[in-house]
Amino acid sequence: MEKLKIAVQKSGRLSEKSLQLIKECNIKLTNGNRKLISVSSNFLIEILYLRDDDIPQCINDGVADIGIVGKNEYLEKNFKLKTYKELGFAKCRLSLAIPKSEKYESLEYFQNKKIATSYPFILKSFLDKNKIEAEIHQISGSVEISPSIGLADAIFDIVSSGSTLISNGLKEVETVMDSEAVIIGRKNLSSKKLNILNQFIFRINSVQKAKSNKYILLNAPNNKLKDIIEILPGMKSPTIMPLVDDNWCSLHSVVNEDRFWEVIDQLKAKGAEGILVIPIEKMIL
Repeated sequence: MEKLKIAVQKSGRLSEKSLQLIKECNIKLTNGNRKLISVSSNFLIEILYLRDDDIPQCINDGVADIGIVGKNEYLEKNFKLKTYKELGFAKCRLSLAIPKSEKYESLEYFQNKKIATSYPFILKSFLDKNKIEAEIHQISGSVEISPSIGLADAIFDIVSSGSTLISNGLKEVETVMDSEAVIIGRKNLSSKKLNILNQFIFRINSVQKAKSNKYILLNAPNNKLKDIIEILPGMKSPTIMPLVDDNWCSLHSVVNEDRFWEVIDQLKAKGAEGILVIPIEKMIL
C-alpha cells in the first residue's frame, strides 16, 4: 500500500510537539528509538526523522511528501512548496535586535550596518522591500553574541520570550515575521497520498478543536431556561433533558476554552447549579 512520507524534526521542542500531535491522532508508530524511520501500524504513513533545516529540501527533492517544520525554516529555503495547514504551536517571531545601549528610531538605523543571521534570505527580502542597504553575515548558531564580539552591529534571529536577547545585552526593535509549526508538502501529491493527508489533517482538526472546548453539564430551573440557552448555544443548540423535579432540567453543551470562566459566571448568575465540566478527547464537526 502506498504510504504518505512525513518528515519530522529528529530532536527538540518541535519534534516533541509534532510526535505528541501524531499520538493524539491515534496514530501508532514503531521504532521508538526514532533512529531514521518510524512506520505506523494503523495508518498509512511513515515518519522520517531529519534536521529541521533539511526538511524543505527533502520534500522538494521527493524524499518526503510532507513535513512538519517551522514556517521560518520553510520560507528561508524558498522552495516552491505548499502550506497545507498551520498548526498553532512552536510559535515564535523573527526579529531584528540591537545593543540595548543604542538609540533606535526607525529602520534607517540599519542603513549600511552589519547584521548577523541564520536567515539571510528572509532578511534580505525584508531589507530590499524597505530599501535598506546592509551587510548580511550568515552564521549558524550563537547569533546573539555577534555584536558583543564585534562581528556585527545587529542581529536577525528567532525570538520567543526575549530572555536570550536580554542576557546578551540586546533589545528587539523590529518584528519581521511571526512563525509557527506548519505542514508543508509538494503540490503534485498523488490522489492516494492526498487522500491520506486529508485524513491526517481531519484528525488534527478534531484533536485541536477538542482541546479548545469543554463539555459542560448543568441543572437549570425551567423558568430560567431561555436565558441560560442564550449563554450556552453549543455547537448548534444545547441538549435539554428532563429531571424528576418538573421545575428543573439538565442541559448539556460545549463551551470554548477562551470564554469558559466568563460563561460559568453568567450561568451561576442565572441560577444554574450542579455544573460539571468534562474535557473532550475528540471533536468531530
